[in-house]
Amino acid sequence: MYKVVDRELVGESAAFRTVLEQVDLVAPANCAVLIQGETGTGKELIAQAVHDRSQRASGPFVKVNCAAIPAGLLESELFGHERGAFTGALSQRMGRLQLANKGTLFLDEIGDLPIELQPKLLRALQEQEFERLGSSQTIRVDVRIVAATNQSLANMVNERRFRADLYYRLNVFPITLPALRDRVEDIPILIRHFVDYFADRMHKTIDDIPAHVMQAFVLHDWLGNIRELQNFIERAVLMTEGRMLRPPLSDLTRVTPTAPSDPGRTLQEVERVYITETLQKTNWVVGGRAGAAAKLGLPRTTLIARMRKLGISRDTLGMPTGWTDSPAGSRIQPEGYQRAFA
Repeated sequence: MYKVVDRELVGESAAFRTVLEQVDLVAPANCAVLIQGETGTGKELIAQAVHDRSQRASGPFVKVNCAAIPAGLLESELFGHERGAFTGALSQRMGRLQLANKGTLFLDEIGDLPIELQPKLLRALQEQEFERLGSSQTIRVDVRIVAATNQSLANMVNERRFRADLYYRLNVFPITLPALRDRVEDIPILIRHFVDYFADRMHKTIDDIPAHVMQAFVLHDWLGNIRELQNFIERAVLMTEGRMLRPPLSDLTRVTPTAPSDPGRTLQEVERVYITETLQKTNWVVGGRAGAAAKLGLPRTTLIARMRKLGISRDTLGMPTGWTDSPAGSRIQPEGYQRAFA
């Protein structure tokens, strides 16, 4: 198992293995790393893994959430301040950048860094030196920067909301984490891992996960990714009495299938049948309030991507063409389907 301090990076999918290979490749280097991915995909764990496998592993790993600290305080948090630098500065304070000396500074939600602070951070990264608020004395540090964001910094640069020079300085080695829906084969492994973890913490023994429960988890669109899955499993373990996991499936407001009539089917086959049946019930309307995407609890683009992956179309099923995929549910011609899949 791929360990990160006291936690584990769990997964066997090709997409996840690629991420771990990138971590192993970049960790020994001293360059900046930019971790990108949706909320809940485990960006902090990957940052910790980069640190743990680097030559700085014995040094500090200091975290700063740029979105959680008020803009007026963030400069002091990063660079520190001298006594009297501003109202309320009653004593000298060391900033996170200095605390991370000889180690790694993890800048989470870097896209929320105020534009007025970006030049000072850029200089600190390039020159490895800075001044505390209220001081003219230069402090030198030896710090590696790992940043993370769930935003598109490239788009922010185009919109002049993020400095291009800072973006290029951070984006030396980008790592993009896949969403949980893009590593569906890891969901059963993650579920078993979280069930064991929380059962142990709650002094329970849970060794049976029913097949229809597992299929419900696999077909659910985890918009909150691993964080949402972990929180749901914790609640499920808490509510379970006995050795069989009994999660509150009614709380899954998205895809929740009934127990399969054919236990020999693969999960992919179950998903294909379930999506196809829903499409047939909606007369192959994908978008709109009455469309298949809404009934499945999926974003329209996600459903189209799954249909493409599973090879689902009216043509392959011998149905007439001309189904709908517009958000409003209006009928379009078949070439719209081809454009959506292009």
